[in-house]
Amino acid sequence: MRKLILLATMALAAAVMPSALASAAPAPAAPATTAAAPTAAQLLAKTNSCKQISNGKYKTDEDVSAKTVAVCDANGAVFWKADMDIDCDGQRSTQCNEDTDCCYQDDTAFHQSDGKPLNAAKLPYIVVPSSSSIWKYSSSQLKGGGSCAVIYNGKVEYAVIGDTGPSQIIGEASYATAKDLGINPDPSNGGTDSGVTYICFKNSTVSPIENHSAATSKGESLATTFVNNN
Repeated sequence: MRKLILLATMALAAAVMPSALASAAPAPAAPATTAAAPTAAQLLAKTNSCKQISNGKYKTDEDVSAKTVAVCDANGAVFWKADMDIDCDGQRSTQCNEDTDCCYQDDTAFHQSDGKPLNAAKLPYIVVPSSSSIWKYSSSQLKGGGSCAVIYNGKVEYAVIGDTGPSQIIGEASYATAKDLGINPDPSNGGTDSGVTYICFKNSTVSPIENHSAATSKGESLATTFVNNN
């Protein structure tokens, strides 16, 4: 009888022990979380004042006479506040060609890793003014494929420097940039007259230039540094 009792006790202990050990085991560590990228408001808060580095100001369009846009310096970046005209240059597509854009050109200042022009309909990129006595983008440590944050109506789009434009005009971005920001991307009647902030990060390069996922990842990291250092 005592043997039976002993065996029963041992069996009960064996059944209880795994659950007891499981309850005593430490819970697995929670996975590390990635810090959120800065919001549009956080980025804009760092552009409230302008340390002007352009020698004068730019026009927003060819048919306006007033020069109203200055290029401003900041720690790790330069920025300007302007309109957005639509750039549809580069590879021909349904959205961007001679029929949809009166001023279409089949090339861009900077090219993809395979040597082809950029695709304005697919790739978010911005246009910087060609170098002039007003401002030379290269003197501000900017270059083709550089990383930029474009802000409009509470949204942030990370883009690359993909093309150059007229030397006296500023405020232009690709079809894809406008579309992602909720701006009419049509090259004939799209764009917006104001409310766009462009922040371009110094000494940055997205490689390959046509990889928008890489542009977003790098842009978010640089934007975080920009917010923390200004």
